[in-house]
Amino acid sequence: MSFQPPVKRIITKEHLEDFLVSDAYTLFIDYILRLNESVKGQKIEDMSVSENVSHILILLDTLSQWVTDIPPVENEKSRFGNPSFRVFYDKVQQNIEDLMRPLIKEKEAVEEVGQYLLDSFGNRRRIDYGTGHEANFMVWLLCLEKLNLLNQEDDKAVVLCVFVKYIDLMRKLQFEYWLEPAGSHGVWGLDDYHFLPFLFGSSQLIDHKYIRPKSIHDADIVGEFFPSYMYLSCIHFINTVKTTASLRWHSPMLDDISACKLWSKVNSGMIKMYKAEVLGKLPIMQHFMFGSLIPFDGGVMQTDSLMDDCGHFHAHMQNETSLNSSSSEVYALGQEPPPCCGIPVPSAIAAAALRNKSGTGLRTIPFD
Repeated sequence: MSFQPPVKRIITKEHLEDFLVSDAYTLFIDYILRLNESVKGQKIEDMSVSENVSHILILLDTLSQWVTDIPPVENEKSRFGNPSFRVFYDKVQQNIEDLMRPLIKEKEAVEEVGQYLLDSFGNRRRIDYGTGHEANFMVWLLCLEKLNLLNQEDDKAVVLCVFVKYIDLMRKLQFEYWLEPAGSHGVWGLDDYHFLPFLFGSSQLIDHKYIRPKSIHDADIVGEFFPSYMYLSCIHFINTVKTTASLRWHSPMLDDISACKLWSKVNSGMIKMYKAEVLGKLPIMQHFMFGSLIPFDGGVMQTDSLMDDCGHFHAHMQNETSLNSSSSEVYALGQEPPPCCGIPVPSAIAAAALRNKSGTGLRTIPFD
């Protein structure tokens, strides 16, 4: 098989529309839905895993140790991303072949698949993280399946062992390096960083005898069950870092969702929202990458050279770098400006940490 390093191909809304009806989109969303189905009614617990799943878990443990070994630099006056994240990122990049050697031996395959893993931890330049990076981790797992290193029998372990450990690693990165949310709306009111733990987590709780959607407002239930259910773990995380007001104020969408009677309805709503608000959003999908394992013939190849400092294509760049000199299209940010550009979003984790360290009481955190 001929491998190729993945590249970004989506710049315009038209490119995104082509992607949404492509085989690549179907391949990805079908994988997410299959994983979602595999954990219905299942809680996080010890389970037997395949050899390759075990290798992935060891890889994530190694990365977690690297975070411990690379402490954040003193940055007391800033609530924004800590530069030590770049040291961690560079170490992953420099050691990607060694990290993946237990899974993949071919250098060309590592060059393609490893890029998805590298880009699943955040943006090196902006020191931020969002649902696009989360999606890259899922694409990395999908690529491993395309290489016959994972299969459908691994699905439950992929979600409840591998993905859970990945989220644990990301929480550690977020707490240690104060990664900024990639956008200022906290994933549309769910979580500053993640979406899929809510989707998979709501599937876990389908038909639960006692826990209902409204139970997220019960501190005792959240405190007792968050280690076993991703949805409640996310609520616990939010309550930990956003202590200045109630869930109803800083996470209004989660509050609205809690009015549902059934977790099955919550789960179906999460799937629709993921398709519309993550896979259907240009500022996120501009960063989606395609190679030989996840092919997409639409869009324009090698779009990194067309990106501005924030990693998006801006309308003001059209006169400087044109995809088609005769085209009058308005690209990406000219059509749909993402809130991240020019508006760095401080980490709520950083604000909480500074508040606790200084002992000066409450600090205002911007959530809008």
